[in-house]
Amino acid sequence: MIAILDPNYLGFPPVETAHESGILAIGGALTADWLLLAYQHGAFPWFEDGEPITWWAPNPRMVVDPKTFKPSKSMRNILNRNLFDVTFNTCFEAVISQCQQVKRQGQNGTWITDEMLTSYCALHQLGYAQSVEVWQAGQLVGGLYGVDVGHGVFCGESMFSLVSNASKVAFHKLIERLQEKEYQLLDCQVYNPHLELLGAVEIPREKYMEYLQDKK
Repeated sequence: MIAILDPNYLGFPPVETAHESGILAIGGALTADWLLLAYQHGAFPWFEDGEPITWWAPNPRMVVDPKTFKPSKSMRNILNRNLFDVTFNTCFEAVISQCQQVKRQGQNGTWITDEMLTSYCALHQLGYAQSVEVWQAGQLVGGLYGVDVGHGVFCGESMFSLVSNASKVAFHKLIERLQEKEYQLLDCQVYNPHLELLGAVEIPREKYMEYLQDKK
């Protein structure tokens, strides 16, 4: 049975109790403290506007190991051409707003609600939610955002691209930054063929929780 959370009581059930679909719980609140606890607990929000707040803890989990990650030859060529400028955490709200607004093939709308955008911006102000910005000729043309959970785990949330390869550059520059800081994992949450092409693999949820709790 999927847990129903009281918005007045901050807490989540164990991830092992999640439904086979990956849904852990419904309800609670979409505030910075709920978001932070969710990520630290191995869960994340994912629902569309008009639906109840839904928290997920899927099994398996899609991740990238920064230590073993190597960009493809074609991606190395793009990076070496220096077509873009890349910054970190200079305009978080602009990045998440673009992730909310940019249309994606096969999707009816966005899952980033206005309430969610506000909450992640609050989490950014606390230093947990972070962004990568990709620029071309002074214009923001791509980027991504996610949450630094601690224990060397960064949870990627969404990325956007207004020109070809901009989001891929953001992804690879994030990996480089995680490598420099000796992070253990980039969490990509659920299977996606595009992420698989970028080097993400699936691992058991139990293994993901070991990384998240810094157990080796």
